[in-house]
Amino acid sequence: MSRSRPLRVALTGGIATGKSHVRAKLARSGVPTLDADAIVHELLGPGTAVTSAVVERFGQSVARPDGGVDRRALGRIVFADDRARAALEAIVHPAVYERIAAWLASQAESGASLAVADIPLLYETGREGEFDAVVAVACDTGRQVERLMARDGLPEAAARARLDAQWPIERKVARADFVIRTDGTFEDTDRQVEDVLARLRSLALSRSGFRVQG
Repeated sequence: MSRSRPLRVALTGGIATGKSHVRAKLARSGVPTLDADAIVHELLGPGTAVTSAVVERFGQSVARPDGGVDRRALGRIVFADDRARAALEAIVHPAVYERIAAWLASQAESGASLAVADIPLLYETGREGEFDAVVAVACDTGRQVERLMARDGLPEAAARARLDAQWPIERKVARADFVIRTDGTFEDTDRQVEDVLARLRSLALSRSGFRVQG
């Protein structure tokens, strides 16, 4: 028996805006979720075709002893060189979206009514049209820098370079269907997640198959 596909939702936002917290809250609420960053980690592990292509393009300096990719070494290269970053994205992004498509298909087979994929570079890769709704997670840019410095142990200049490699967060906010702001407490964020989830579940029940409008 054929099944209707789930409402496909992309969760996006800038680096260090709190997407992981939002995704975890959705998962605890029973929503199937997928983390694109986790896919990248797997693809850059030992023995993969993506790892082979990355090492061939960027050299042995980005290879770990176990055969995987040293993401810190790679980051130092690509966040300082737009052409290098574009070359990396051309290798990695097609493989990531292939995995995302397979996961969404599996959710349809399992009968899920709603599925959320956390994709930080959704807009930068031009793939938002593949989803029924987009939820942007946002906070003040200064707070992003502070969080990134604390999380990854980066100096301010390096943290800002990583932010500069993505769209400004307010540009993403302007295009998203739903926005969750994480400048406040975790409790405040969780209340917003619950509100957005209720609206998404309503859409999943009544959707017509067309992309929602915010």
